[in-house]
Amino acid sequence: MKYLVIILSFFLFANCTHQPDLKGFDAEAFKQDRGGCSSQRIKQVAWLKANKMELRGTTSNNMEDILGKPDIQQLADRNQEYYIYFLEPGPHCDQKASQAKSIAFRFSAMGIATEVTFQAGIPL
Repeated sequence: MKYLVIILSFFLFANCTHQPDLKGFDAEAFKQDRGGCSSQRIKQVAWLKANKMELRGTTSNNMEDILGKPDIQQLADRNQEYYIYFLEPGPHCDQKASQAKSIAFRFSAMGIATEVTFQAGIPL
């Protein structure tokens, strides 16, 4: 009985994760433009800004499914982490430090997006 409750709880949690509405967003183009070096991501900034709140509450696994592997993944305090995706070409395309426009998703210890920020380069 105890295992049945655990299994049911897992499926309930898995089915209750937030799936953002991606209508109007070209996820494949975003994924294929690694580092924003092909200037495809910058074309989607308006959609990302308009739907910023829609992306909050998305799990880190779902975010990776939607946007692809982050360009930079940083660990923060208390088991939180950042996924950073460059939105435009910059020195990072030549393997150098960059201040190019980027979007950062902060995930809680539970792996839920709690903050979406736009900045230049990497947050400190």
